[in-house]
Amino acid sequence: MPKLLRARPPNDAAEEHRVRKLAGSRHAPGDWIQRARMVARSWDGLRTRAIADELRCHPQTVRERVLRFNAEGVDGLGDRPGPGRRPRLTEAERSTVVALARSAPPGQAQRWEHGALEPDDPRPAAPAHWTLDRLVEAARARGIAIARSQVRRILIKEGVPWRGVRAWASSTDPEFAPKGRPSSGSTRRRRRAPR
Repeated sequence: MPKLLRARPPNDAAEEHRVRKLAGSRHAPGDWIQRARMVARSWDGLRTRAIADELRCHPQTVRERVLRFNAEGVDGLGDRPGPGRRPRLTEAERSTVVALARSAPPGQAQRWEHGALEPDDPRPAAPAHWTLDRLVEAARARGIAIARSQVRRILIKEGVPWRGVRAWASSTDPEFAPKGRPSSGSTRRRRRAPR
C-alpha cells in the first residue's frame, strides 16, 4: 500500500501565492497549471487518488509531481530538458533566415527615393531571385553559421518559397535568342483539322 504523500507546506506566503495564482491561471502553459493545481489541492487536504480523479490523470502522476515540488519548489512544476542534441541555431537566427527569404533579393530592381528603378546589387551575375547559396551568403554576412541544406530544411518547415518565378523567355545561356515580336491581334488563327 502506498504511503500517504502530501505537498510540503509553502516556504513563505509568496510561494503559496505563486502556486495558487498559477493553479487559477488561464494563460500560463497548461502543464504548469495542472501541476500547480495538484500541489494546491494537496495543500487543501485532498489525497492523491482524489486529486487524480478531479484532474483526470493517474495517481502516480500526482505522486511524481508532488515529490518534485517537495524537492525543487515552484521550479519543479516545469519540465526538465529532454534528451537529444540541442538545436544549433537559436529561434532568433531561424527567424532571421526566414525574414531574409521573404525579403527582396539583392539583384531585384527596386524603386529608390529619386524614382529610379535599379537593383541594389550592381553585380552583373546577380540573379533577381533568392537561391539557397545566396541565402547562405546573406546569413553568414549577418553572423549566422549555417549550411545550405539547413537553410532548405528551415524554409520547407516554415512553408516559405525561396525560388523566384522564372520567366520562360529568359535564360543564362549566352546563345539564347528571345522570341520575336508577337503577331498582331488581328491575325486569324489557323483551324486545326478534325481527326
